[in-house]
Amino acid sequence: MRQTIHAFLMLMITISVLLCSFQTRAIEVAAERGDQYLPMLEGKRVGLVVNQSARVHDQHLLDYLTDNQVNVVRIFAPEHGFRGDKGAGVYITDGKDTKTGVPIVSLYGTNKKPKPDQLADIDMLVFDIQDVGVRFYTYLSTLFLTMEAAQQSGISYLVLDRPNPNIAYVDGPVLDPGFRSFVGMLPVPVLHGMTLGELALMSVGEGWLRSPGQLDLTVIPVASYSAQDDYELPIAPSPNLPNQRAIYLYPSLCLFEATQVSVGRGSDFPFQVFGHDRVRLGKFAFSPRSIPGAAMHPKLQGKMVYGEDLRYSGQRGLSLDWLVQAHSAFEQQGNTLINSPSFFDKLAGTDVIRLALAQGLKAHQIEAIWQQEVQAFKTRRLPYLLYARE
Repeated sequence: MRQTIHAFLMLMITISVLLCSFQTRAIEVAAERGDQYLPMLEGKRVGLVVNQSARVHDQHLLDYLTDNQVNVVRIFAPEHGFRGDKGAGVYITDGKDTKTGVPIVSLYGTNKKPKPDQLADIDMLVFDIQDVGVRFYTYLSTLFLTMEAAQQSGISYLVLDRPNPNIAYVDGPVLDPGFRSFVGMLPVPVLHGMTLGELALMSVGEGWLRSPGQLDLTVIPVASYSAQDDYELPIAPSPNLPNQRAIYLYPSLCLFEATQVSVGRGSDFPFQVFGHDRVRLGKFAFSPRSIPGAAMHPKLQGKMVYGEDLRYSGQRGLSLDWLVQAHSAFEQQGNTLINSPSFFDKLAGTDVIRLALAQGLKAHQIEAIWQQEVQAFKTRRLPYLLYARE
């Protein structure tokens, strides 16, 4: 009996220790660490580079800062807008926040980089946007271009870091400078395995910023975070990445955007399915429709599309299996899968994948092409990592 009681007590102590360990390791995003950055903003005229994901618990960062008497002069909004309710590629005009009256400058309208006159009355830019860890997701480009603008104007830059839900994966070709565009600006793999804070440090350290002068950069890290943490996003980062499954599948499905194949835009499960109307890629059927704020005119709108349902797939990281299978299916019917070669190469950051598909290479053969440069990138990024890796 005594041994049983002792064993029970030891079990309870172990559980208590584990619970305490879990509680002390609760991830705290940088925006929630006001004690670390609010003193830096005192007396400063501040510009915010934010969208709907800039949250401090249940409050938007803008409201949190104004409640703390921070002088927010201007908001700079990325693709999808300040509220994150605009579809991919939708032109966004300037505006004003209805609650605070703070002017909003669109960085997905007439310009993707702040103009000098838009920064003339600002002392510091503060960046807080949730990313998904994929090179062609344009929030990374917005980070880079606003850093360049800050350097050019001689103002400080503060990154409030957030976790990367795909941080465990480093894969895909490193961007070839010849294919540089807004969907690929930095010489990193498709999956870079870094947070935007780490990439900001790397951009400065590697001399990637093209504006003259030095950038006064500060990164506030996420507390109690490592690359082993499986971080689930509390808010959808954009209309067509509505859940964690879409975020995990996005690296593998986004190249289909430059093809005839639908990836579910205009459905209830974007980036969780794919298919075509004439070349059947599977048995799952769906019909894309117009969805305001997400996909006004989706590919294959109104057509019955047949393909694969990946909502229960365990795929993470980067896989070219589906792309290779689709390419083969289109070829067998005398059809062309890639109908926008230049956009395909911009997304891939190289023409290697497209040319390899044309040569009939299998997925594992294509993926082997860039493994050496991926390993070199992992070594190159080491000085800029803020969080533990395996």
